Amino acid sequence: MHTALCKSLTLIGAFSTRNTGGKGDQTLTKTLIASLALLTACSSNPLDPGAGDNGGTGTGTLTVDGTASARPSATTASGPSDFKTDFEVDIKLGTSEVTTGTVTMTSSSGKTALTFDQTTTNHWIGTAAGYDEVYQLDVNTGTDNVEGVRVDGPDIHTITSPSASASIDSTAMTSVAWARGEAAQNAVLHLDDTSGGNGDLPITDSGSFAVPANTFQAQKDQTRPATVSLTRSNQIAPAGATPGSTMTVSIENAVDVIVLANPNAN
Repeated sequence: MHTALCKSLTLIGAFSTRNTGGKGDQTLTKTLIASLALLTACSSNPLDPGAGDNGGTGTGTLTVDGTASARPSATTASGPSDFKTDFEVDIKLGTSEVTTGTVTMTSSSGKTALTFDQTTTNHWIGTAAGYDEVYQLDVNTGTDNVEGVRVDGPDIHTITSPSASASIDSTAMTSVAWARGEAAQNAVLHLDDTSGGNGDLPITDSGSFAVPANTFQAQKDQTRPATVSLTRSNQIAPAGATPGSTMTVSIENAVDVIVLANPNAN
């Protein structure tokens, strides 16, 4: 929504600079002043939501795959402070992992220094409280670098249907709906329950999706808990990295439901 507002203000400002003469000049001048003031606010901080993407710069020698992944830290997550954001960056020089240097993720809340995890992932990792939507990746190994890679991520979404603790009839279609501002580039719906879940369903970030009947897993004689989660993401290709490199910002939100017993379940 912030991005759309800034774009519309740009158009207003451009229109208002036309000189029509006569009494209309005063009205147009006032519109121009107001538009310019709001446009200044829109572009004041490149790390504010709506600032847009930036591929950054670099030596073109590093292969970089970076993610900033926000997940809810509260049961009913709806605001920035209800999330935590995990950072993970895989960096290679040729076929070799880059294990030394400086890797940071920066948002409007500040800069997070990532550390190389040689125990589990062999990637650079870190965590920050909250979700700031816009994140910038900087990598500097001394002679090689990728800098100023900024992704304007999706806004926060909330799942409006089904509601928390809703009863799900696995034999019928289930409508999943969510509230969001602007559509994200990608969206993935995940249905998870105690038997391992049904995997990820790539969908369009349209605000609703019909889950086919018999997708949720049910037991014959008792209810079972399940989680409906939706992850939305935006991604760019860093300009100063090797071809195939990516930087992705994603946000997940979820709701817990109850799948009703189905006497005909396998």
